[in-house]
Amino acid sequence: MAIRLRTAHTADLAPAELSAARTLLEDAFDGDFRDEDWDHALGGLHVLVHDDQGLAGHGSVIQRRVLHAGRSLRVGYVEAVGVRADARRTGLGGRVMAEVERVIEGAYPLGALSASEDGAALYTARGWHLWPGRVCALAPDGVIRLPEEEGTTFLRPTPALGTLDPAHELVFDWRDGDVL
Repeated sequence: MAIRLRTAHTADLAPAELSAARTLLEDAFDGDFRDEDWDHALGGLHVLVHDDQGLAGHGSVIQRRVLHAGRSLRVGYVEAVGVRADARRTGLGGRVMAEVERVIEGAYPLGALSASEDGAALYTARGWHLWPGRVCALAPDGVIRLPEEEGTTFLRPTPALGTLDPAHELVFDWRDGDVL
């Protein structure tokens, strides 16, 4: 089986490619992939994995900002990672993540994502670390705590950044829908 990997910015994907990615993600998330989720996946780089059957895997890296201990950090935020049902457990999720991680390590001081229970094992096995501290967002009315994101937020600092202090909260930029 031939596997083809493509990394492209949203602007460089044809409407049919974007439609195929959205369909794959709706199926991968069992119909729990909303318009806001798709919006969050756009505007950055997409990793697309094709096999002989077509699009088999997808992931996005978009830029976000996070405040931590008086610093504003550029973050490569991972969105919309999914694999077609018949291609799961074949290593394609790992291929998507390897390319996502390459992008993060080359362009950002920090990678971040919010994982489901099902996805957490993949990220942990790849060296992502569960953030043990508080998670917040800079909302229109000020900083708000996101306790539902605590225990699901994973980080991947690059060597240039070093470690982050969990005594200081992470304050992510605001967006519609799920903030993380």
